[in-house]
Amino acid sequence: MLDAALSRRTPSMNIASRLLRQVRPFVRRHTKLKLFLQQQEMRLWRLRHDLAQMAPRLIRPSPRQITIAITAACNFRCQGCRYGRDFMVGEHLDLQLVKDCLDDAAAAGVATARFYGGEPLLHPDLPAMVEHATRLGLDAYVTTNGTLMGRRIDELFAAGLRWMTIGFYGIGDDYDDYVQKRGQFAQLRESLATVRARYGGEVAIQLNFMLSRRSCDVEHVRATWELAREFDLHVGVDPISKTIPFFRAPGDELSIGEDLRGELTAVAAELERCKDERPDRVVPSRTFLRALPELLIEDAAAGIPCDAYELLWVGADGSVQLCDVAFPLGNLRQSRLRDLLFTRTHCQAARDGFQLKCPTCMCKIDSRMRRHSGSVRRHGQ
Repeated sequence: MLDAALSRRTPSMNIASRLLRQVRPFVRRHTKLKLFLQQQEMRLWRLRHDLAQMAPRLIRPSPRQITIAITAACNFRCQGCRYGRDFMVGEHLDLQLVKDCLDDAAAAGVATARFYGGEPLLHPDLPAMVEHATRLGLDAYVTTNGTLMGRRIDELFAAGLRWMTIGFYGIGDDYDDYVQKRGQFAQLRESLATVRARYGGEVAIQLNFMLSRRSCDVEHVRATWELAREFDLHVGVDPISKTIPFFRAPGDELSIGEDLRGELTAVAAELERCKDERPDRVVPSRTFLRALPELLIEDAAAGIPCDAYELLWVGADGSVQLCDVAFPLGNLRQSRLRDLLFTRTHCQAARDGFQLKCPTCMCKIDSRMRRHSGSVRRHGQ
């Protein structure tokens, strides 16, 4: 009976995400209220996850964020990454398909639209996509390598873009070596300077520090922190993952093993020191930062339920999945998104994802840990 009810769910039932979309502008203006609501929400999520580990059917799809890889093209050739080489080569999404997708996502209660790639700034229609998402009331942002942002920030700002995340791979030559293209770190700095000169703090920028064997030392963290301070950036952490489809399984050059436990422990402590200094600028939770050695060396993520039931992922070939790793739902070139949501397949994918019936990854690992009572008890809040 419950399965039948779930399969008949309609987009209008995603009440939590719809409410989030409505109250977010007000809450952002009141920091103390925002913190209080976040704390209460986390308590409720922990209770829900605790119960769902005993009764997985409590988990239902409630998409809050959609990630749309609008193009597989990229101007980098990063070590490990397959985009632009042998992953969805030549694929991209046209403007009308993306607009239809956004319409359906908004109607389903999705609150956030993330434009991704490849390198999304290579898509000529990105500003029109951002504008359409913003008009629908979605919180639109872009994940980019940032080097082209200086050239496109004016049209994107006019379209409504107010925040972005940037993949970050090191300082100076370390950065250029990883992306396998000279002069790109200087180009990134120039783009950051352009955004700040033209729009100041009106555009929030998060630098996502990719934590791998190449960057697993305190000096890399300190150099990244100095860059963040220079350009008024937030800092996130992306641990290296072995199971993302567009990323080759990292070898010794990128993966972190037992031989780097000491360095990784020191990196975690340095990141927490930065959070002590500017808690508003270091995004990851202390729970996550303190667990980094266990996550990267002991594969602790394999025991932490996944909250990908809040996600939707669209590939540059039109494929739709629960997340970028697993659980296919269909393809936008054959079906509208609205016809793929809240179906029996979607409901089962949400439960299977929660139970980790998939390749274990680091996807949403921070929010997973904050919603996992065992992680909070072990590492604090």
